[in-house]
Amino acid sequence: MNWKENLLTTDEQLKDLLGTARIIAVLGIKPESHASQPAFYVSKYMADVGYEIVPVPVYYPDVTEILGRKVYRNLNDVPGKIDLLNVFRRSEDIRKHTAEILAKKPKAVWFQLGIRNDEVAQTLAEAGIQVVQDLCLMVEHRTLMA
Repeated sequence: MNWKENLLTTDEQLKDLLGTARIIAVLGIKPESHASQPAFYVSKYMADVGYEIVPVPVYYPDVTEILGRKVYRNLNDVPGKIDLLNVFRRSEDIRKHTAEILAKKPKAVWFQLGIRNDEVAQTLAEAGIQVVQDLCLMVEHRTLMA
């Protein structure tokens, strides 16, 4: 299979991903104290429409729960499978998470709006992981799944 087929760009591909994903781990999620920021409210929206959210904040070492769910400090600590990894990290900071993403091997990784790292996307796609770049998960869900 050509790794480029794992780079999802069409509405049909995104709709299929959103329709099959159930468990969404959120790397870089922010706690309720930052409710006005996308790294919180996008996850809250996805939880409200029925997805299971697994919080993996990068900061906030004192926070043990977000959205009523236990916080994990590393993707490898998350029990079970991850259908979709939603990433709220600066484009240049994604590279340092590549090894743990590859080790956990979620079905798909979604880089939020404004986040793009073609090198990491290619590495993940070559490993059989689907990748979405520079799109808002909440906006796409509202548009495609309404």
